[in-house]
Amino acid sequence: MSWDFQTDAAYQEKLDWVERFVREEIEPADRMYDHPLDMADPVRNALIPPLQAQVREKELWACHLGPELGGPGYGQLKLALLNELIGTTLSGPVVFGTQAPDSGNAEVLAHFGTPELKERYLQPLLDGEIASCFSMTEPSGGSDPTGFTCQAVRHGDEYVINGEKWFSSNAKFASFLVLMAVTDPDAERHKRASMFIVPADTPGIEIVRNVGVAAHGGKEGTHAYVRYTDVRIPADHLLGEEGGGFEVAQVRLGGGRIHHAMRTVALVRKSLDLMLERAVSRETRGRRLADMQLVQEMIADSWVQLEQFRLLVLRTAWKIDQVKDYKKVIADIAGVKVAMPKVLNDVAGRALQLHGSLGISTEMPFSKYVLESFHMAIADGATEVHKQSLAKQLLRGVTPAPDLFPSEHGLRLDAQARAKYADVLAAVGTGGE
Repeated sequence: MSWDFQTDAAYQEKLDWVERFVREEIEPADRMYDHPLDMADPVRNALIPPLQAQVREKELWACHLGPELGGPGYGQLKLALLNELIGTTLSGPVVFGTQAPDSGNAEVLAHFGTPELKERYLQPLLDGEIASCFSMTEPSGGSDPTGFTCQAVRHGDEYVINGEKWFSSNAKFASFLVLMAVTDPDAERHKRASMFIVPADTPGIEIVRNVGVAAHGGKEGTHAYVRYTDVRIPADHLLGEEGGGFEVAQVRLGGGRIHHAMRTVALVRKSLDLMLERAVSRETRGRRLADMQLVQEMIADSWVQLEQFRLLVLRTAWKIDQVKDYKKVIADIAGVKVAMPKVLNDVAGRALQLHGSLGISTEMPFSKYVLESFHMAIADGATEVHKQSLAKQLLRGVTPAPDLFPSEHGLRLDAQARAKYADVLAAVGTGGE
């Protein structure tokens, strides 16, 4: 859709409904269960499906997907506006069919899966009937795929997988895992790995332990340390071509990064809203916090950071809709990823400070948001890596200065100006003096 800083009336009406729905239905439900993907929890099963049904009735289910995948085809920009409203909730992404890692895994399956894999896994995933896992990071190599050691070796019409993966999101809930493994350790660095679908009930898959993320709550973590021992999968469970794991990963991770940013906008906005409420509600030394200059500075800085970040996210989402290719927007996505953790840390930190001892308590969300900022600095690639990526993109194709001095050197520009207007200077008799 074209965008001119004004949301079209029909979609704005839907967003107004979402805002009420989140406040009246999703936020209370969040307090009733540990995890919205735990389909063994009877309370979750009693609450989530009816909410999902209401979302479907409003034609907002998986709104970023096209009609061929069961969505309305609204695209990334409209998804960004939606995520600004649901991003503060535990269950919102599940209720609206946009949760990670399932949204990215669905894109991978849609692009690279065989018809049989799509029938077995993609449709149930899109329908919200099953969950999936993204199993890429390794305990020894972090998120750098060129250093992976988990291998998938071809034996006839099967691949045999051996190795370990770390922080495999939602493995304990998943019906299948999207796995990146080395298929040719002697190939060039970015051709060594391939991507696979691994059914979760395949013999040889062991969850060593489920690792929790600080402040995420729940009785048990949902990021698994997974060991694969002689795990055999059919050869047609390969996604894309052998050695094409990096290409598949970029399809999946490009979307994941911008979706994290969309939800982070919601956390930053919530922090600012609560900061504003606190400022006008609390008094100290006979004055409201809102009347104190340092508090006003905190509020102003937070608003500027939020608006700058939000506009970068929305413009990046708009660009993705225009070009339909994450690789063509790689610099923008890297920029969003770089900005995200600092903005959240700064604004949530100020909100925490303004709430004093209440701010650091578990009765308010700010400690969780501050810790989440560090999570966002690591998830889908460390901030430092994305800074390098962005800089390389910006430097690509830049023309060096013509000589020792910069192209915009003042003396050079003076000479060029005198040459351009030599006839004028001659006519008025100044000679350029």
